[in-house]
Amino acid sequence: MTSPSQAAIAGAETPDPDGVGLTTEPVGREGSKDQQVGRSPGQLMWMRFKRDRTGVISACVVLSMFAVAAFAPVISWLYGKDPWTRYGQLEEGLLNDNGYPIKPNGGIDAEHWFGLEPGLGRDVFMQLVYGMRTSLSLAVVITILSVLLAIVIGVAGGYMGGKTDYFLGRITDLMMSFPNQLFFVAFVPVIGALMVDPQDEMPTWLRACVLIFVMWLLGWMTLARLLRGQVLTLREREFIEAAKVAGTPPWRIIRKELLPNVVTPILVQSTYMLPNFVTAVAGLSFLGVGMQNSTPDWGRMFATGAEVYQSDITYMIFPGVAMVIFIVAFNLLGDSVRDAFDPKSGR
Repeated sequence: MTSPSQAAIAGAETPDPDGVGLTTEPVGREGSKDQQVGRSPGQLMWMRFKRDRTGVISACVVLSMFAVAAFAPVISWLYGKDPWTRYGQLEEGLLNDNGYPIKPNGGIDAEHWFGLEPGLGRDVFMQLVYGMRTSLSLAVVITILSVLLAIVIGVAGGYMGGKTDYFLGRITDLMMSFPNQLFFVAFVPVIGALMVDPQDEMPTWLRACVLIFVMWLLGWMTLARLLRGQVLTLREREFIEAAKVAGTPPWRIIRKELLPNVVTPILVQSTYMLPNFVTAVAGLSFLGVGMQNSTPDWGRMFATGAEVYQSDITYMIFPGVAMVIFIVAFNLLGDSVRDAFDPKSGR
């Protein structure tokens, strides 16, 4: 016999007050439960993410930086300056005989909001904006290519198994054995020398393609191994076995059954990969094997700041603060996305 409290919780039929019959009206907490009926996992994830203030603030910061990078030409037009003109050399009274800004704090004033670059006299604010555009553009392209290759190799190896999994696994292990940073520094000039005569300057577009190729070549292995482990677990599940018994082609099983179930690790790992690529691109430019001085880039700004910090520390502050804010915000965003998909892993 069911007690009234049990009937209320279960939403079962309860006696009418007059004792005439039974009523099926929901009581207890059924009203609140009905509000969650029909919500997809994506909607539940979005609800959890919106309740995470850290994640929302981080997302706003990241989106703001991407917006600044995307609309850099518009900002340049509104600001009235560009990152290539040497204002300090064209206008008198901006740089001293040693090439340093005459005005205090690196030449910050109403005309040049972040001051002037020592030596060449270019506007620091536009250098920072276009440098953000360069670094983020390269990092986004590298991340997309690395994720696509990781999906192909990780999912194919995990689902096919056997010799295919063994072969792809050995390739992954081989690529992971290379020290990434040293390989970047050594390999970028070699590829450039194969394509362009050492006496000629490499075009900017070709240098960007070389950077993308080298970093993509060594940037997909971690995600591929993660996806392989996920797929090895999923392929033993009942719904995959049922699809095989029903005669579903393997490509359709991968596309319809496996990929939707590995979206979470793909998104979370992507949010960690992109800031790593941003710092890697900046590091290569800092070491002189990335983008050259004619192209605005965060790494080139750090290289210049390292040369002049004793006389003009202000120049180093702006790219340093911008990169720290971006990296921290993106990492916090990745943690929030992970927690939104998997509440049990909450911080």
